[in-house]
Amino acid sequence: MRRSLNLPLMICAFVWFARSGTAEDWPQWLGPRRDSVWRETGIVDKFPADGPTVVWRQPVGFGFAGPAVANGRVFVTDYVTNETFTASSSIRNSLHGKERVLCLSARDGKLIWKYEYDRPYHIAFTYGPRVTPTVDGDRVYTLGAEGNLVCLKVADGSVVWSKDLPKEYEFETPIWGVAGHPLIEGDKIICVAGGAGSVAIALDKMTGKERWRALTAPEPGYCPPTMIQAGGARQLLIWHSESLNSLDPVNGSLYWSVPIRAAYAMAIATPRMDGPYLFVGAIINKSLLLKMDDQHPRATPVWRGAKGRGIGPVFSTPFLEKGYMYGVDRKGELRCVKLATGAIVWSSLKPTTQGDRPSEGTAFLVKQGDRFFLANDQGELIIAKLSPRGYQELSRCKILEPTTRMNNRFVVWSHPAFAERSVFARNDKVLVRVSLAK
Repeated sequence: MRRSLNLPLMICAFVWFARSGTAEDWPQWLGPRRDSVWRETGIVDKFPADGPTVVWRQPVGFGFAGPAVANGRVFVTDYVTNETFTASSSIRNSLHGKERVLCLSARDGKLIWKYEYDRPYHIAFTYGPRVTPTVDGDRVYTLGAEGNLVCLKVADGSVVWSKDLPKEYEFETPIWGVAGHPLIEGDKIICVAGGAGSVAIALDKMTGKERWRALTAPEPGYCPPTMIQAGGARQLLIWHSESLNSLDPVNGSLYWSVPIRAAYAMAIATPRMDGPYLFVGAIINKSLLLKMDDQHPRATPVWRGAKGRGIGPVFSTPFLEKGYMYGVDRKGELRCVKLATGAIVWSSLKPTTQGDRPSEGTAFLVKQGDRFFLANDQGELIIAKLSPRGYQELSRCKILEPTTRMNNRFVVWSHPAFAERSVFARNDKVLVRVSLAK
């Protein structure tokens, strides 16, 4: 009798342990919780001398868009063209080609389905889509460089609904393309668009029907909609070229707005919180730390960026924890900053350029356990510990060749996905899965 009574408990325990050891997905920008944390265990402490195992490689076209991984499938967008072109970093180029959404098997990289559409480009850096796909249940949402928002069925890639955002909301695509990763909030999908009164839009995620629109700005910027919990309320953050704004995600009404004018309208990096502090930052010392009210949705400026203070990232989102911030400044310096004051505790070029100071040098930071994985723009993956005491590199390997031309050098500007104890990363030629299992 005792054995029979314990049998269900034993089964439950077995199922729990089995599930706790299963792989975690990376279904959207910055991971399952959009916080740049990789929560899987059983990951390598350092790379083998001859490098980690490449599980598979799959050819892809142009694109800055990172992959998403969910339920054994990998989703990525790219751009294919038969035209020869040289992409300018500051002048709009005209290019004809197709944007594609590819769905691959996470196990072997084989193509499951493909959706494509004609999409002429008239933007600078015509290297393809910028936005990581967002997987939500049986649907995947993609947003192209010229503002084509598409909802597809995960099973077969068939179109559920689609929108041409610049056409519908009457705005010109920003010079560097549409780059704000959409956010799923309950039954809505929230996007950065443009035009009068529609920099932020919320759509019914099932039908595409508009729920609300809000905000007007000279430029919508490139920063993804971001959700925080502060002051007893869920707050939707929209950072455009002129200010950081907090909205009620239910109806789009404004809670508060603080001016922060991004240089060249380059509001890009995702806002980040640590305790009561909220940070946003952009190049040329355009950064801002706010202290959030603990009772009401309000914010008070603490400090603003200046030479020798804070971080001015290009597009790599800083990581905040325990009163400190780690992030890459415009010239490739990885910095540790004391959050309350903005004081620089230390800086290092080792994880990015190892000595040079190129414009827009960068690395993407992801926390895993007590260390970080850094994917730099030279296609290297680094395991390192970051603390106020300094930068401690544990291991480094090459996983991709830099293929995107940026002025006088080549770079990889695509944020990788970490799932199934692997890293999924792409350049303009190939998508790879590299095993990081211990």
